[in-house]
Amino acid sequence: MTAISSVKGTRDFYPEDMAFQRWLYASIRAVSEQFGYQEFDGPFLERVDLYEARSGDELVREQAFVFPDRSGELIALRPELTPSLARMIAARSKALLRPIRWWSFGPFWRYEQPQRGRSREFFQWNIDLLGVNSPEADAEIAAIAAAFLRRVGLGPDTVRIFINNRRLAEQQLRSIGFPDAQQPSVFRLIDRRERMSLADWEAHARVSGLTGNQLDQLQVTLADREAWRTSDELSRFFRAAEALGAAQYLEYNPGVIRGLDYYTGTVFEARDAPGEYRAILGGGRYDDLVSAVGGDPVPGTGFAMGDMVIRLVLEKYDVLPKLRTNPADLLIASIETESLEPALQLAARFRQAGLRVEWYPQPDRLPKQLKYADRQGIPLVSILGPEEIGSQRVTLKDMQTGIQESVALDEVVGRVKALAAARALASA
Repeated sequence: MTAISSVKGTRDFYPEDMAFQRWLYASIRAVSEQFGYQEFDGPFLERVDLYEARSGDELVREQAFVFPDRSGELIALRPELTPSLARMIAARSKALLRPIRWWSFGPFWRYEQPQRGRSREFFQWNIDLLGVNSPEADAEIAAIAAAFLRRVGLGPDTVRIFINNRRLAEQQLRSIGFPDAQQPSVFRLIDRRERMSLADWEAHARVSGLTGNQLDQLQVTLADREAWRTSDELSRFFRAAEALGAAQYLEYNPGVIRGLDYYTGTVFEARDAPGEYRAILGGGRYDDLVSAVGGDPVPGTGFAMGDMVIRLVLEKYDVLPKLRTNPADLLIASIETESLEPALQLAARFRQAGLRVEWYPQPDRLPKQLKYADRQGIPLVSILGPEEIGSQRVTLKDMQTGIQESVALDEVVGRVKALAAARALASA
């Protein structure tokens, strides 16, 4: 029988992968809560018209997994969370206390061409601040991104957060001669600039209807790194970001436009310094999205970060921590058949005391069991052989130092708890 493979674009999460996911979630949670944000989540299934409201045709038609339910209504596996967030806010708009600071980490699906750092199934951190329309609110969101990068060991020399503003960009396009109706297509053109060679991009621009003069002026605009000084929004944004301690990570870049149609103001995305990973995280201001899904107008700003690219960046810069897959504080060795029942009783005592304990499930040579503990990263081994049972003592072996000690049976739980607490303190 031929082995059944996984669905294209999905991922198997082995214990080492789950260890990373738990560490990433804990890091995200710590930073989110540091800024006072509350955790939430939405459904995995939404009506297609929720995304058609403002996300853009490309996301719905080309990237979403869409299928009819039994009534014939088109349903999508969620490709992003912001429209769900807007719908949830709209449903309770009058009851929710402003400002609204929410975050989430969960699975999403997009009909992507699977490649390194991109799959059809991924996890994503979303964090949003709603009910406040100010550059200072945008700066807080960018500061959260910077705080996360700093926490996981990615400094401003390795990752930059590039900033632009949609209103400034619209003003620049008008000065070139692009009418408002043409601006969304020009934004999509700008968004593709760094994904294509210059020659291909210029050819695509001409096919899209740009004249030679318009293309030349657009190129000049995209090269101007001082234009932000003409924007009151961006000037206030950068001042607030500096006060928040995030300025080292931030840089104005007129080429950052974000592809989704619902962005209305300041937008940003993080990239590694060589530009290998184009969008480690990204987001911006979306002031019209809640009203677009039927609610009262509620301004919002936020960003999203996928779990795949950030892992590649952490590995690239060798800052991914060494993570244990085995959670056990202690392995109880099985020496011989006669010691099995006392070993199981000891395991129960340890667990009742709140310790995480693995029991070697059959008698075997002690060196083999010690090797198992070492490879699993279990820090302590409890040895309960005939000699220990006769003397009512337990031998504890520290797998890191190799030191062994004999502890009275009625004191061993306290001793193991003390060693586990000391180890946790040392690794904090």
